Amino acid sequence: MKSQVVRVQVKRVRGDQDQDIPLPRHMTQSSSGMDLFAAVVEEVTLEPGERKLIPTGIALSIPEGYEGQVRPRSGLALKDGVTLVNTPGTIDSDYRGEVGVLLINFGHQPFKVKRGDRIAQLVIAPVYKATLELVDELEVTPRSGGGFGHTG
Repeated sequence: MKSQVVRVQVKRVRGDQDQDIPLPRHMTQSSSGMDLFAAVVEEVTLEPGERKLIPTGIALSIPEGYEGQVRPRSGLALKDGVTLVNTPGTIDSDYRGEVGVLLINFGHQPFKVKRGDRIAQLVIAPVYKATLELVDELEVTPRSGGGFGHTG
């Protein structure tokens, strides 16, 4: 099945000031995520255990019925122990502010974020709304109330 294409408008929040920062883009033909780039003015250092909100310099207009999911980059997580605090982060279709990436350093060394670094991925995904129905009993399943680690 071929991927569906969704039109998402993007705006540079500081205009020409961030012309050197690439817009999000798929790095390969079959990539589901688009790389997001750091629009920091000066280099930012994340000490071990520290978290900071890193600007991307862009705002999005995502169509209703879709969301943006901000996800970690696996290479940063594996190599440096850097990931996202809230993953996936959600960009709602009615949000028009700057996209920020909340990075955390779980590594043992300080991590430097430089202008233009690839810091996260953006995935545009469909959203399904649920209608909740209050009931007295739920359908019984083989698992039922089995929680964390119940299967061993």
